[in-house]
Amino acid sequence: MQYQGVLKKMQTENQQPIQYYLDMGSDFINVNQLLDRNIELRFVAYECLNCHLNRPIYRQGFCKSCFFEVPQAADWIMRPELSTAHLDKEDRDLAYEKAMQLQPHIVYLANSSNVKVGVTRKQQVPTRWIDQGAHEALAFIEVPNRYLAGITEVALKEHISDKTNWRKMLTNDIQDVDLAAQKEKLASYIPAEAAPYYVESETNETHLEFPVLRYPDKVKSLNLEKTKSFSGTLKGIKGQYLIFEDDTVFNIRANEGLVVSLQVN
Repeated sequence: MQYQGVLKKMQTENQQPIQYYLDMGSDFINVNQLLDRNIELRFVAYECLNCHLNRPIYRQGFCKSCFFEVPQAADWIMRPELSTAHLDKEDRDLAYEKAMQLQPHIVYLANSSNVKVGVTRKQQVPTRWIDQGAHEALAFIEVPNRYLAGITEVALKEHISDKTNWRKMLTNDIQDVDLAAQKEKLASYIPAEAAPYYVESETNETHLEFPVLRYPDKVKSLNLEKTKSFSGTLKGIKGQYLIFEDDTVFNIRANEGLVVSLQVN
């Protein structure tokens, strides 16, 4: 079987284990069904997720000119504390920014490689946790806009990491921290503006099971733009990574905008 299309973040369904789907345009693939199969990935071209032209991808699936223009790549995406829609102040596209920023957001704690703090729109729970490869997560506060979530994350990351060690996450070298206890310890650091939104009653962790047959011993990251093609037996899917038998890993999310052919043997 052979497929071809532009890479976009895998879609997920929270089951036991998590189900992964790859939209290849004319084909919609359940990636779990490819476990223990030999897969060949080949770089074909680029396709910017905004202008759809064959231009080198700069970041987040966009070519360089689109990255600095589209609202989907503005600074507040990665740094929610920079959100300004609640002030009726435009960054790149106020209508889009209001739609994205002025909705319920969750600040959460997660066990991925280590315990970390993060921000997501409420409607992205548990998708965001799955994408980060977290095996457990717990809501910390629920606020009405992205700005309040952002300033809370900034305050908390003075005391806890906001990063996932992706190598440890993929080798399953993980810490299993009691998130409810950690949440209680961190509650006093919530900024005054956000303090009324603390979700004190939320103490049950969400547990996530990833479809991994074998974890790698030491990960090797695949750069398909440089190698052009790769072939290997798929042994697992975690976060947005494909894990192969020879310890090679391929980050689908980091390669959005690449047109690839996918041969399944």
